[in-house]
Amino acid sequence: MEQTHTSQNGTTTTQGAQRRVLVVEDDPTIVDAIATRLRAEGFLVQTAVDGPSAVDTAEAWQPDLLILDIMLPGFDGLEVCRRVQAARPVPVMMLTARDDETDMLVGLGVGADDYMTKPFSMRELAARVHVLLRRVERAALAAATPRSGILRLGELEIDHAQRRVRVRSEDVHLTPTEFDLLVCLANTPRAVLSREQLLAEVWDWADASGTRTVDSHIKALRRKIGAERIRTVHGVGYALETPTP
Repeated sequence: MEQTHTSQNGTTTTQGAQRRVLVVEDDPTIVDAIATRLRAEGFLVQTAVDGPSAVDTAEAWQPDLLILDIMLPGFDGLEVCRRVQAARPVPVMMLTARDDETDMLVGLGVGADDYMTKPFSMRELAARVHVLLRRVERAALAAATPRSGILRLGELEIDHAQRRVRVRSEDVHLTPTEFDLLVCLANTPRAVLSREQLLAEVWDWADASGTRTVDSHIKALRRKIGAERIRTVHGVGYALETPTP
């Protein structure tokens, strides 16, 4: 019989279907704190302290999610993300010691789904892990029961069934988060959605402290589909621009 576990944030998980999280961090204090908190949340956790061992562990253990520091011995977290994602798609939470937007954008560009800047609270980290895994589950369910048809907004095409995006008939590679963000904007084209709305809809995260995550993903999305397609309304949020009828 499967057992249930109630986490410290009130989330109930099923022990028979425990999710695997690989924590890659070379600071022993941080890695121990993360591993302890996630085990208390009901996750199975393994750790790695450098780039090569992270790639080897990911290949052997097949985790459901990676928590990945950018600065690592051997080779950095960006290279770990590239190699792991090339072998098998897996959601990635990036950690950075610097509040550096370039690091964040590069991390998102190589396939990371979210990021946190040190120092951070273990409570927030655990909550974001739960949110990220729920979003991946929703994406898998949507893929199994896809919406029919292709949404065309001028030269932008969004194929819900295949979760593919094309601009001027050219395929554009988006991360799962970027795709969900684009779909959220496209559901109400030209309407302005606040950062808080996007955070709630795409990340299922209601805390306004995460709005910089939205901003970074918007910047990454603009680089891929064209900056002119997403309008910023200062002090409010973002809107997907569409051709005037």
